Amino acid sequence: MGSLAATDEPLPPLRYPPARRDSDIVDDYHGVLVPDPYRWMEDLESDDVKEFVRAQAAVSDAVLATCDHRGRLRGQLTALLDHPRHRAPFKRAGSYFYFHNPGLLPHAALYVQHGLGGEPQVLLDPTALSDDATVSLSMVGVSDDAEHLAYGTSASGSDWVTIRVMRVRDRRLLPDTLSWVKFSRVAWTRDGEGFFYSRFPAPKDDDGASDSGIRTDVNLNHEVYYHLLGTDQSDDVLCWNDPEHPKYIYTPEVTEDGKYVLLSVAETSEPVNKLYYCDLSALPHGLPALNRTHEMLPFVKLVDEFEAYYGVIANDGIRFTILTNKDAPRYKLSRVDVDDPRSWADVLPEDDKAVLESACAVHGDKLLVNYLSDVKYVLQMRSLATGELLHDIPIDIGSINWVSGRRTDSEVFVEFASFLTPGIIYRCDLSSGAPEMSIYREISVPGFDRTEFEAKQVFYPSKDGTKIPMFVVSRKSIVLDGSHPALLFGYGGFGMSVTPQFSAARVVLMRNLGFVACVANIRGGGEYGEAWHKAGSLANKQNCFDDFVAAGEFLLAAGYTSPTRLCVEGGSNGGLLVAACINQRPDLFGCALAHVGVMDMLRFHKFTIGRAWTCDFGCSENEEEFQWLIKYSPLHNVRRPWEKCAAGEHRRRQQYPPTMLLTADHDDRVVPSHTLKFLATMQHVLCTSVEHSPQTNPIVARIDRKSGHGCGRSTQKIIDEAADRYAFAAKMMGVSWID
Repeated sequence: MGSLAATDEPLPPLRYPPARRDSDIVDDYHGVLVPDPYRWMEDLESDDVKEFVRAQAAVSDAVLATCDHRGRLRGQLTALLDHPRHRAPFKRAGSYFYFHNPGLLPHAALYVQHGLGGEPQVLLDPTALSDDATVSLSMVGVSDDAEHLAYGTSASGSDWVTIRVMRVRDRRLLPDTLSWVKFSRVAWTRDGEGFFYSRFPAPKDDDGASDSGIRTDVNLNHEVYYHLLGTDQSDDVLCWNDPEHPKYIYTPEVTEDGKYVLLSVAETSEPVNKLYYCDLSALPHGLPALNRTHEMLPFVKLVDEFEAYYGVIANDGIRFTILTNKDAPRYKLSRVDVDDPRSWADVLPEDDKAVLESACAVHGDKLLVNYLSDVKYVLQMRSLATGELLHDIPIDIGSINWVSGRRTDSEVFVEFASFLTPGIIYRCDLSSGAPEMSIYREISVPGFDRTEFEAKQVFYPSKDGTKIPMFVVSRKSIVLDGSHPALLFGYGGFGMSVTPQFSAARVVLMRNLGFVACVANIRGGGEYGEAWHKAGSLANKQNCFDDFVAAGEFLLAAGYTSPTRLCVEGGSNGGLLVAACINQRPDLFGCALAHVGVMDMLRFHKFTIGRAWTCDFGCSENEEEFQWLIKYSPLHNVRRPWEKCAAGEHRRRQQYPPTMLLTADHDDRVVPSHTLKFLATMQHVLCTSVEHSPQTNPIVARIDRKSGHGCGRSTQKIIDEAADRYAFAAKMMGVSWID
């Protein structure tokens, strides 16, 4: 096994482009004056911002040109991704629908096959929807009779979606086109005549092109409509809105028996919602008649307080089985007779330790339940009627990514992956009583030998003594001498659990660059339920940063790596995590990769859906919450680390690690101005405002074009970005290539 040393080619002299600072932009937050000199960067369509982006791209291009592992990484990533990939199928009226990418196609196509042994046929290939692969599928919904497909497309990674309809039997595209859809699903009525969906009102400057550019205005006044096939969107039935609560977000769903339409009502990203229902069979003249009366659906408000999460799993007539965290931070199943709203009773009580992640009603009266125990999944079959355990279903340590099944079917598909398992789709036959698991499809990656690697879980103490779990994946039997480059990933927010997943990029890093790959399950996530989430949110947000820093310190103390070889990475809330941690501990890391991060914690709520994140962060308009935010907001806490040190050589070494900030021009989730303002601030405070600055490590941005927050990117874009960011990390940390 040979190796190629990291190139000694020096970085070009970095001359960061000047960025105008408007000193007169100062905000008063509860008596505290806070300058915002780069406010102009929030106008993303302005010529000044576009010129700033062009100039920054030239800087990053010059740096990346010196990263000689870039081409090798791109080649290895391309080779490793060139294999067939499948998602679990879902069944409608005897036909099976699933996503499949045979290798390096820009996007997976939707296939259909009639019967389990039928010939697969391409139903919809998103690659054909644009010349440059920047249009992707963001949602699909097949009618119960399998006659029609409603699908949503997104341009350039935007959250805005346009829904169209196709007739399945002949692939004929119907004229139905629905615009200004966002945060929605397609919920077909049982008769297949139409579907419910959610949208925002068209803006006043609507030119009919919701996907033509980035919009950063706040999303308000979500509405639910019913679309009847073959009609114009202007004739859709307005089923629900609430002008008195413009921040509410609505998600419609039709029960499997077709009797009820459910409405989940949320205001933020917190796992709490109101729950309404409407008996469709009780509508005297059907849904289309509502247009004549100009009435909305007569929803019954089963739960009308934001007190807990409520998700309907199944119903037997008026008896609803519901997954909830009401008085159960690790979740439970409860049942209620909707004609008697006081009749709530537990079917499957909260577990003493494990988190009830999901439950799926299958084969009549059975449940497949999925627990998360110490970040490891446990799969069980239980009785829907009583919650009684019927069978444990053994699985390896990894992640259950999807359970696909219905009560009308005797088969269920379970999608599984782990750090060292690219993917297995199990078919679970329930017809004989005891579940019989067999491998339906298994993803094989040529050139990847899982026996060369190992994944283990460790627990380390955080600053306050809390034990934090972390997965460590590496080549087998590495010597813990502190010499290995390490990649530390974290998220820690919104109750989202980070569980074992396969990553081709991670394999290349371990195999060809000798990396140790680490995933820290820090507080703020959902790995141990709502208590774990709340321990890393609002006034407790600093715990996330302490947990992540402690992960880095553990890796150093255990001999996995050293400070100059420890790279940290995270995206979105994880981008905030990385940025806050390099502000607080710049000495701990050898490189930082912060993707699409929330960097301006005082103004995030003013753009698109940012207002929904106040449940985790708080809001600067509240004085107490402002005091939390100003302490860690990345934009407002860039400090010169050398000013904390005595003069001399030690002072010269105190600087921020090499940093790459990543964003995209069509990110309308975390708008690019977060990254642009943070980039300008870092370059100004650490570099351009200081004569002979000790900050010689580069601070650059990779700003992707015609991309968004991360969803819907083509295979080539994924490869190119991974090659760029990891080549940068390897160059900055002096990592050699291993053949």
